[in-house]
Amino acid sequence: MNKIMDEIIDLMKYAGTRPIATEVPGLSMIKGDIPAHQLAALYEPMIGFTVQGTKILSIGERSITLGGPSYYVLPVHVPATARVYPDPNGGPYMSLGLALNQNVLQSLLRDLPENLIPTSSEPFAACEIDIEFMEAWLRLLRLTKTTRDIPALAPAYEREILYRVLMGPQGWYLRQLGMQESNFSKISQIVKWFRDHFMSPIDVGEMATKSGMAINTFHRQFKSATGLSPIQFQKQLRLLEARNLIAFEGYTVAGAAYQVGYQSTSQFNREYSRFFGSSPARDTKKLRLIESARD
Repeated sequence: MNKIMDEIIDLMKYAGTRPIATEVPGLSMIKGDIPAHQLAALYEPMIGFTVQGTKILSIGERSITLGGPSYYVLPVHVPATARVYPDPNGGPYMSLGLALNQNVLQSLLRDLPENLIPTSSEPFAACEIDIEFMEAWLRLLRLTKTTRDIPALAPAYEREILYRVLMGPQGWYLRQLGMQESNFSKISQIVKWFRDHFMSPIDVGEMATKSGMAINTFHRQFKSATGLSPIQFQKQLRLLEARNLIAFEGYTVAGAAYQVGYQSTSQFNREYSRFFGSSPARDTKKLRLIESARD
């Protein structure tokens, strides 16, 4: 396993503290001392592979420690904050991400016997990565050096990674995501709607009706999928957008608050400080200083 890890680390030597999209579709890499403000974001559905070091990911009231080498699954878009730490031996934090392709997932599910796929999952957490799974990631990563092979081989390696996740402790989430009529899949579609409409008032009852669920069921399913209630989800999307508007788009605090849907600046200040740990003015000033030093 050490030899495989050494090769993965070598292939990631050009990664930096901003995500790098490789020529392999859906595959990205990042490493180093990543600023915490960059890690506060709307995370895409993905399979993450913590190669080295540790990420502490906070979703709602949960904080999950993702220590390398391990993998995790984010089956839907979710707002989160995080911090990363180097390896105990001093090596930098390093991770790979593979975007979830629902078409590939559905194709794989059609080819698998129904009784082979897990029917339940453990709570969201870091999952142990064995040598076979690690080798699948290595094969995919090697394609960054032999780009002519990508069209022929990347789909097969991606499919293998999805298969190994399906067979693992988080496989149920992928199964539910790939089943178009499952409640989980319906919540996934609502979450996509949220991305484009988070500044508008939301009607949870209407969303539940569109999803074909009772309101209580909708709330339960939404929180199971995202770790947040619909209102919390909307609030955190608004705060993330407002942070960007103040720090990098020239908005005043009050202007950003109203732009993202807040009617009260004082409420916005309270919720911003609670989420990011500092007032909007102080936090965004720090962000600008960090970003100007990196450029």
